[in-house]
Amino acid sequence: MIGNAFNRLRYTLWSPGYDLVGRRFDRLRQRSIALLDLRPGERVLLIGAGTGADLPYLPDGALALATDLTPAMLARARARARPGVEVAVMDGQALDLPDSSFDAVILHLILAVIPDPVLCLREANRVLEAGGRIVVMDKFLGDDDRPSLFRRLANVVTGLLATEINRRFGDILSRAETPLRVVHDERAALGGFFRIVLLRKPL
Repeated sequence: MIGNAFNRLRYTLWSPGYDLVGRRFDRLRQRSIALLDLRPGERVLLIGAGTGADLPYLPDGALALATDLTPAMLARARARARPGVEVAVMDGQALDLPDSSFDAVILHLILAVIPDPVLCLREANRVLEAGGRIVVMDKFLGDDDRPSLFRRLANVVTGLLATEINRRFGDILSRAETPLRVVHDERAALGGFFRIVLLRKPL
């Protein structure tokens, strides 16, 4: 399994041109963040924020902490930061943050990249207040689907270069064993290759 050190290395190499690739997800980012219905003064955590491509879509008045494992990516995110937005290097599998400290969490294009997505989702749940929301936007294999031979072969390449494409969100959610419940799930792009899922933590 690819670990943090390799992730940091490959995304350091990706960082100069990441926005050229990432801008194709702008519509999905905007749609996903809109589902959170963020209110002024709410605290939102971005795990795996990368170059900060989500930051322009946060509503005015939202207080944000953008975290990522790769300093080179966050150096670019700082240029997008506005008042009320902080940036910090942090491992999404072991957040240096107190319990119940955020109203919302954004997980965009991270559960398919981070070495252990189950730990990441558990950490997102831990730092989320009761009644809080998590939005996930990523590429997933259908929960009841088996990857084709082509997809398995492609995953060898994509998994080395940037991201896994055969993780199932349903598996991640069930293995995380959190109280989070799905309140919205939509096929977002490429015939369902990308999904946007909204989760809520019970009161």
